[in-house]
Amino acid sequence: MRTFMLKSIVRRTSTSGASYVSRRGLSSGSAPERKVAVLGAAGGIGQPLSLLMKLNPLVSRLALYDIAGTPGVAADVSHINTRSEVAGFAGEEQLGQALEGADVVIIPAGVPRKPGMTRDDLFNINAGIVKSLCTAIAKYCPNALVNMISNPVNSTVPIAAEVFKKAGTYDEKRLFGVTTLDVVRAKTFYAGKAKVNVAEVNVPVVGGHAGITILPLFSQATPKANLSDEQIEALTKRTQDGGTEVVEAKAGKGSATLSMAYAGAIFADACLKGLNGVPDVVECSFVQSNVTELPFFASKVRLGKTGVEEVLGLGPLTDYEKKGLEALKPELLSSIEKGIKFANAS
Repeated sequence: MRTFMLKSIVRRTSTSGASYVSRRGLSSGSAPERKVAVLGAAGGIGQPLSLLMKLNPLVSRLALYDIAGTPGVAADVSHINTRSEVAGFAGEEQLGQALEGADVVIIPAGVPRKPGMTRDDLFNINAGIVKSLCTAIAKYCPNALVNMISNPVNSTVPIAAEVFKKAGTYDEKRLFGVTTLDVVRAKTFYAGKAKVNVAEVNVPVVGGHAGITILPLFSQATPKANLSDEQIEALTKRTQDGGTEVVEAKAGKGSATLSMAYAGAIFADACLKGLNGVPDVVECSFVQSNVTELPFFASKVRLGKTGVEEVLGLGPLTDYEKKGLEALKPELLSSIEKGIKFANAS
């Protein structure tokens, strides 16, 4: 699960992104034309995410959409001397134009968490937003890869699936719940405890994207470290509560926006690499799955030219991880069913 390195973006020359792209088997001259649309681009996640996508030389066109504020964000970002052309779109009447021709659609739209809120508290607001946006995606860019960031992901991904099914455009290979932030956190926390270089760390994180449904598989982490059971449990708990840690630290003034934007950019980059035929691109994501009896589940996924190339299995689990897996299933199933019920209620 390699990530693109922000340093390589910042350090590249003003005239070319060749050094960044060549590490992915492409040159700036051979990179295909790719349009990325960010829905919710004026928000706390959307703005830094838009910046990071502007820095990605695999993007040739960047469409920034929100209900308001996007012309300013687009003007600001468009001055950056990188490959992509930027356009801003504001209001429902411009949503179709933002989406037309998109290869990847990233959805950070919605309200953020506040102190005391659970992801389920966000449901009634964000579920309606997601349903509306996905209806437009089905109409204007039905073949795009959809990266769902809007919480609660455990419910919004099933909502999107049901909307696409109703429209006759559903392809399970093209719908992703972005759980990359859980992986980013697990890597960071593990590296700190194991005293290893975080850039070399890999930790698969499976299950869902909220509380106990987040299950980091530290037994499969690399490089290996001799951590005690107590340390593994503490790392697991911190990974699960990472979002709450940030919400409380911001004291009512926001949620995990910057780290989420970074994680969203990592996953979008992986999708673009897969579309462009770069081999062996693997990231964790919440997708339609047969890995467990649940209809959606996060696990390692190999990405390719049509989206999901292969959903990978869980691998060997410790007894602690097996217990965590069984414990998360009822809550995750409930969230999935809640999303399906909402999508089919109207």
